[in-house]
Amino acid sequence: MRLIIPIDYADPHNPTQEKASEPQGVFARFLSAGRYPLEQRIENKKRGIGRQKYPFMVWTITAVMIAVFIYELLANDKAQGTPVSFKPTVNYMLGPSGAVLINVGARFPPCMKYVKAVPPTMSMACMNDTANPATEICSVETVCGFGGFHNDDPNQWFRFITPIFLHAGFVHIILNMFSQLTLVAQVEREMGSGGLFITYFAAGIFGNVLGGNFALVGLPSLGASGAIFGMVSVTWVDLFAHWKYQYRPVRKLMFMIVELLIGIAMGYIPYVDNFAHLGGLLMGLLVGTTFYPVISETKRHRIIVWCFRIVAIPLAIVLYVVLIRNFYTSDPYAACSGCRYLSCIPTSSNEYCKGTGAFPCYPIKPFFAHRLVTQG
Repeated sequence: MRLIIPIDYADPHNPTQEKASEPQGVFARFLSAGRYPLEQRIENKKRGIGRQKYPFMVWTITAVMIAVFIYELLANDKAQGTPVSFKPTVNYMLGPSGAVLINVGARFPPCMKYVKAVPPTMSMACMNDTANPATEICSVETVCGFGGFHNDDPNQWFRFITPIFLHAGFVHIILNMFSQLTLVAQVEREMGSGGLFITYFAAGIFGNVLGGNFALVGLPSLGASGAIFGMVSVTWVDLFAHWKYQYRPVRKLMFMIVELLIGIAMGYIPYVDNFAHLGGLLMGLLVGTTFYPVISETKRHRIIVWCFRIVAIPLAIVLYVVLIRNFYTSDPYAACSGCRYLSCIPTSSNEYCKGTGAFPCYPIKPFFAHRLVTQG
């Protein structure tokens, strides 16, 4: 009786296959773009053998994220005396306070542009505050850190990037790193380190761009889930481009649909930013279509793939340009007042998804001082 194991990826074990599939040259090795016989590629795809043996990029990114998380805990320990914030409210992700996470680089629009409802001079709880109501009061500019704004409008644009490396607590980082060391590592084996690097960060940054436009501006956000959702998109590209090579593709499709719906549904629970998920998913689809090594047996299939690629990159660039410009020059709520409901369940604590979600009064309420919106 033949035993068939339904795996999607595996490390190559056959030295002959490994040698045949190894790309030649430094540039080709980086992009994993080396060519080898079509029959060999099809057989490897059916057997679940990737084009790269080890996910070096994933290991590197994961190590950096763990190091950054340790820095976050040390920053909170310096401010409050404990690595995990328990006062005045508990961070249920078991991590630093909201003020500390803003200070180390979470996505927080009032640190990135002038927000009328949350100006740089507005009072909020300092990083070392442990009282309720707050007794240690700082300005938004002070909590934003990184040298302040030098009597100018807030301009910390790098907060589109830094949140990818930050996590709200032990629960958050364990869940994300599990996904990264399994799903994302599998994708790197399949598409190579170069393609993964570009797709991963394009998706993660765009998730923050989309969230910066449409999420409530008074709430900080952080996490690698936008980038991870971008990798989920790549698995969709793989499924449809290589449908006949997949093991039980219909069952796999059903599982992936359920998985996607669960991920989007999680965007509505406290501490999760669905815009990062959706933005990462969209950008991962566009960029992943371009860099994923699709196998084309026929000319027709090859033409279809290249048509998608030709459309994908210009569309990705247009989305980046339009939404970044929109973030800095206009009020996205005016153009899409209902978009916020994609990541917000109306409650009294967030002003029923209206306004900023922040409390511009003094003394500031603990909700704004400590609540986080993470990216899954």
